[in-house]
Amino acid sequence: MLTLTDLTASYPEQSQCFSLTAAPGTITALIGPSGAGKSTLLAMIGGFARVEAGELHLNRQNLLPLTPAERPITTLFQDNNLFWHMTVYQNIAIGLNTTLKLTPTQQQRVSEVADKVGLSGLLQRKPAQLSGGQQQRVGLARCLVRNRPVLLLDEPFSALDPALRFELLQLLREQTDKLGLIVLMVTHHPAEAAGIADQIIYIHNGCIFEQGDNSLLQAPKSRELSHYLGRENNGE
Repeated sequence: MLTLTDLTASYPEQSQCFSLTAAPGTITALIGPSGAGKSTLLAMIGGFARVEAGELHLNRQNLLPLTPAERPITTLFQDNNLFWHMTVYQNIAIGLNTTLKLTPTQQQRVSEVADKVGLSGLLQRKPAQLSGGQQQRVGLARCLVRNRPVLLLDEPFSALDPALRFELLQLLREQTDKLGLIVLMVTHHPAEAAGIADQIIYIHNGCIFEQGDNSLLQAPKSRELSHYLGRENNGE
């Protein structure tokens, strides 16, 4: 279980404070307007933003003293940071060893993950020879090959067309179930997230305004979430 308790970051424009839990085998979608604090939340969990106060635990392990590299977490950004001079195989393998010197077991792991995400026939191609959706699959495969229990996604599929986004979201759902991942995903497509997310969290002005299952999008309680969704508020 990933547990955040009053995890706080301070910025001149606003302080941000979050408390939430996420279980293995679940996807939590983070929605909200630009600048609300969604990416900051992921950065605090990943160790890329300074935490002023609060607690962050994975099961009973305190993650705050650990560097980003030491944390059992992988982050996938919108820009998947592929190496254009490397093959697909090498771009995935670098997630295991930056020298690309893999053991036979690691080589098998790369091949297995590539097959899971539909890249087994493309391993010797360079990123420039791939479609946008295939490039995003390479980025996702690099995350999965590391076999870390927490996966943070900061709008990695937002630049893709709806059909490709749907395809990769379904792949993410499948791998989350199979591997028991804890996934936190920032998205600007609430309706699409509702199709795969177990939990939806609406972030506004640096804090969690509402959270719940997919029904949250059908019956928002706050004026702020209703406005974000582009509908009239039916709550009090």
